[in-house]
Amino acid sequence: MFTGLIQAVGSVFDSQPQGTDLRIGIETGKLAMHDTAVGDSIAVNGVCLTVTRHTADRFWADVSVETLRLTGIGRLQVGDPVNLEKALTLSTPLGGHLVSGHVDGIGEVVARSQSGRAALFSIKAPEELARYIAVKGSICVDGVSLTVNAVSGAVFDLTIVPHTLQETIMDSYAVGSRVNLEVDIIARYLERLLLGKEAAKAGSQRIDMEFLRRHGFLK
Repeated sequence: MFTGLIQAVGSVFDSQPQGTDLRIGIETGKLAMHDTAVGDSIAVNGVCLTVTRHTADRFWADVSVETLRLTGIGRLQVGDPVNLEKALTLSTPLGGHLVSGHVDGIGEVVARSQSGRAALFSIKAPEELARYIAVKGSICVDGVSLTVNAVSGAVFDLTIVPHTLQETIMDSYAVGSRVNLEVDIIARYLERLLLGKEAAKAGSQRIDMEFLRRHGFLK
C-alpha cells in the first residue's frame, strides 16, 4: 500500500523487452535506497513494482503483460521522469489516501490552464471508471493522491498547487498526455458489497438504475 504522496522524481535509465514482458531500470533521484531490499515494493507513476535488484541510486523491476496492458509503463522511454514512492509502513503518516498501486486504467489530459500559481487540469477517464469518481473524492494520478474538484461525465477537474508541480512530474503534462489512474479503493469495495449475493454469480455484474430499483434502493 501507498499514500499517494510522492517522495522523489526519478528517471528511466534502462528498458529491455523480455519476450512479452519488460525489465525496467529506474534512477531514484533523492529517494533513499539504503533500507531497500530485493522484494520490496516501489510505486513508479502509481504502478506497484517489485525490486529485483538495486544499488545506492538505482533499481530494476520486471513488468508483467497485465501491467503493460493496463498502464503506461510500457511507453516510458530512457530519460523519462517518473514519480516514485516506497510502500508505506505502520508508522507512515497517511497524508494522502490509501493507494494500492494497482492501476485501473489510463486517462488523458484534455485541458490545462492557470489559476494564480495553481495549474488546473481536466482529465478524461475511461468510461468504465467514471462511476467511481466523485466531487471532493480522492483519485490517484500517476501515483499522486489528489482531490477531485468537479466531474462532468467521464471528465474530472483537478487543481494542482505549486509544491505538487515542483515535486512530481505533473508540470510536464500537456493536452494529450496519458496518465495512470487508480480510483479510490473504498468505492470499488462499496460497489462489490452492494451487489450482495449477486456478486457470486458469473458474468459481468455492475450497479445501475435497474439494479437499484430491483433491490429497493429506488421507488
